[in-house]
Amino acid sequence: MAELEALSEPGAALRPGEFSRLALATLDASEGRRRRRHRDTTPDSIGLEMKRDLLKRAAEADPEPDGFEGWLLEQAFAADASGPVRAMCIQILDEYRFACQDPHFGRWLRQGARSADTEEGGPDPLSQ
Repeated sequence: MAELEALSEPGAALRPGEFSRLALATLDASEGRRRRRHRDTTPDSIGLEMKRDLLKRAAEADPEPDGFEGWLLEQAFAADASGPVRAMCIQILDEYRFACQDPHFGRWLRQGARSADTEEGGPDPLSQ
C-alpha cells in the first residue's frame, strides 16, 4: 500500500524498469482491441511487438531514471530500422514521464492496468 501512496505525489520515484514491467500489462488490452478489428492489423501487430521488445529490455536493464532517455536513444541507434524504433522510444519515454507526474495513471499501472479490452487468462507479458 505504501507503494501506491508513493505514486500519489507528482515526481514520485518510479524506476524505468518498474514502469516497463507495469506497462507490459497494458499491451494485453491493445492486443485484445487489435484482434477485434475488422481490417488488416499487421502494422498494429508489428508496432506492439516492437514496443513489447523495448519494454522487456528496459525492464531487464532498469536504467537510472535520469538516464532512461539516453538508454532509449541507444536502442534506436542500435536498431536496423531506427526510425520506427525511435518513434516507439519517444512514446515510451512520454508514457514514463506521464506515469511519474500523474498519480492516477501511475496508480492505474500499479493496480494492474485493468481494461475491458484485456483478454482474460492471457500470457504473462514478460514471458512473451
